[in-house]
Amino acid sequence: MRRKTKLYGAVVGLATTGALVLSTGGASGHGYTDLPISRQKLCANGTVTNCGDIQYEPQSVEGPKGFPAAGPADGSICSGGNARFAQLDGAKTPSGGAWPTTKVTGGQTYTFRWQFTAMHATTDFKYYVTRPGWNQNHKLARSDLNTTPFLTVPYNGQRPPATLSHSGTLPSGLSGHHVIVAVWTIADTANAFYACSDVTF
Repeated sequence: MRRKTKLYGAVVGLATTGALVLSTGGASGHGYTDLPISRQKLCANGTVTNCGDIQYEPQSVEGPKGFPAAGPADGSICSGGNARFAQLDGAKTPSGGAWPTTKVTGGQTYTFRWQFTAMHATTDFKYYVTRPGWNQNHKLARSDLNTTPFLTVPYNGQRPPATLSHSGTLPSGLSGHHVIVAVWTIADTANAFYACSDVTF
C-alpha cells in the first residue's frame, strides 16, 4: 500500500510539472495591432480567408528582435519569420486579392492600438513605413522600407495593459498603398512581435 501511495504521488507530481511546462511554453505569441488593422487581425475576423493557422492566433507573430539590423529575414517580415504564418507575407491575400487598406492622412496624428493576450515587459514600440515607389509585387523586404522608424514609443520595461493606444504623426509625402510595420520589442526575451498593416495615404 505504501508503494502505491508513493507511486501515485510521483505521477501527480509529474502531471503537475507537465501542466506547468505546457502553460509556460508552446504558444508564446501575445499581441497584435488593430488600429490600423493588421493582416493577422483581418485573417482572424474573417475579412481575409484561407489564412491558415494565423486566423486562430493573431497574437502569435513572434520573431527575433533587433529589427531592422536583425529580426525576420526579408520576405518574411510580416510573419515574423514564422513559416506557419507565411500567408501574411504575400503581396496579395491568400485568396489572390489585394490586402484591404485603412485610409490615413500623411502629416496628421494617428492613434495606434495594440491588443494583448499576455503583457510582457516591454522595451518599446516602433513603427516603420514603406518608401515612395516601393515594390508592391513581391514579399516585403527591408529595401521597401524606410528603416528609420517614424514613431518610437519607449516603454522602459513596463508591462502594457490589455489594450494600449498611443499617438504619433504619420509621415507626409506619401500617397497610395503603403505598409506600416509595427514592432513590439520585449525586454526580457530575445524576441519581438510584428504586425503589418496595409494603408492608403
